[in-house]
Amino acid sequence: MIIMSKKILIVDDDVAFGVMIKTWLQKNSWETDLVASLDRALQAAKTSRYDLILSDLRLPDGDGIMFLTYLREKKIMTPFIIMTGYADVQTAVNAIKLGAFDYLQKPIVPEILQQKIELAMSQDDAAAPKERKTARKEDYSDMVKGKSPVIQRVYTHIGLVAPTKMSVLVLGESGTGKEYIARMIHEQSGRKNNPFIAVDCGSLSMELAPSELFGHKKGSFTSAIADKKGVFEEAKGGTVFLDEVGNLPYEVQKQLLRALQEQKVRPVGSAQDVDVDVRIIAATNVDLEKAIEDGSFRQDLYHRINEFSLEVPPLRERLEDLEEFAYHFLAQANEELGKDVKSISAEAIEKLKQHKWDGNLRELRNVIRRATLFAENQEITLDNLPMLGARVQKTQEVDDMALQPGDEKEQILAALNKARGNKTVAAKLLQIDRKTLYNKMHLYGMDLT
Repeated sequence: MIIMSKKILIVDDDVAFGVMIKTWLQKNSWETDLVASLDRALQAAKTSRYDLILSDLRLPDGDGIMFLTYLREKKIMTPFIIMTGYADVQTAVNAIKLGAFDYLQKPIVPEILQQKIELAMSQDDAAAPKERKTARKEDYSDMVKGKSPVIQRVYTHIGLVAPTKMSVLVLGESGTGKEYIARMIHEQSGRKNNPFIAVDCGSLSMELAPSELFGHKKGSFTSAIADKKGVFEEAKGGTVFLDEVGNLPYEVQKQLLRALQEQKVRPVGSAQDVDVDVRIIAATNVDLEKAIEDGSFRQDLYHRINEFSLEVPPLRERLEDLEEFAYHFLAQANEELGKDVKSISAEAIEKLKQHKWDGNLRELRNVIRRATLFAENQEITLDNLPMLGARVQKTQEVDDMALQPGDEKEQILAALNKARGNKTVAAKLLQIDRKTLYNKMHLYGMDLT
C-alpha cells in the first residue's frame, strides 16, 4: 500500500492520461495535483511542497528536463520521475545524470508505477539510491490464459521447459504478453520462490547497461556515490528476464555472454568477480538471425539464450480469446479508475474483433481502459470506441510508403501528413516500428508532440 498523506505533482498535457493517473493515485491515498504545462509546473513548485514529481518529457512550452534542471538549481531535491511516450534512451540518461530518480515509458503500467514510487519514497533526499526492490510476488493462477488452440500449445511447451535449467527465448510481436509468458515459466520452475527481475534492454544504453546488469562500485563514475548491485546479483537463485534483448548494445552483449557462460559478473569499477546463479529468459520481436547477418547481434550469444524457444501468437490469430481478455482488462480498468462498468455490448465486441490489433494485448488493454474512462453508463458501447474507427479509416487511406534511402526527413513528414499526425499509423506506412520513428524524428529535430 502506498504511504498515506503524501503529495505528488503530475505534469502532463494529455488531459485524459493525466486524469487517469491522478484518479489511480488518489485511490491509493496520494494527495495529487495535475498541471498541463511547464509554466504551471514551475508555479506549483514555488507554492507547494511535493514528495514526488511525475513529469512528461514533452510539454507544450518546454520539457521535463527543463523542469528538473530548475528544481535542482533551486536545491529542490524532490524525487523526480520522467514519463516518456517513446524510448529516448539518451534523454533518459541525461535526466538521470541531472538527478532524476528514474523514468517510465508510456503506456504506464500501474504495478510498475507503484514499485517506482515506493522505491523513490524509500530514498533519503541526499542519499544515493538503495538497491532496487524486486517485483512483488504475484499470483498468476487467476490470470486469463485463453482457450484457443494456438495458445494452448504454448502453455503445453511451457509445462515442458519450465522445470528445466534451459535458457528460453520468447518470440512474438510487441504487446503479445511475452513478459507474462516469462513469468509463467518462472512460476512453474524450481526457482519460483526466488526473485524474478525484468530488464528492458531497449532502454539500456552502452553507458547504463553494465551498471544496471552487473552493478558498480562507489566512485567508479561521476554519479556512482554508493555501491550498487546489478540485476544478476539481485536475482540470486531466481530468473532474469531480458526483454527486447535484440536492442542490447553490441559491446554489452559480449559482457552478457561471459556472465552467462561463467556465471560470474564484475561490477563496474571492481577488480573482483562476483558469483551469480540465475536462469535467463529472453524475449524479442525482431529477427535475431537477420540481426546476426547484419552484424548487430552476436551469434554465440544467440545460441546461448536460445536453448529452447517459444513463439507467442498475435491477438489476430486468437480472436476467440479476445472477449475474455477484454473483460479481464475491464475489471482492471474499473479498479484503477474507480469505475463500475459491468459489460461490453455485443456490437462493441464485434467491433473489437474486426480491428487489426497491431499492438496486440497491450493495445487491447489500452483501448478498454480508455473506453472504461469515457463510458457514461455501466456498459461499453460503440460510442466509447471512436479510436478504432479512426484508426481503421486512416490505415485504409494510406498504403505502401516504405522508408527508402534518401531524404528520410521528407519521407517521414509525408507519412505523418498522410496519417494526419498519427505516429503509429505513420510508422506502419514507413514499415518501421514506432520506436524507430521517434528516434529518427528526434535525430532530425522534428516536433515529437
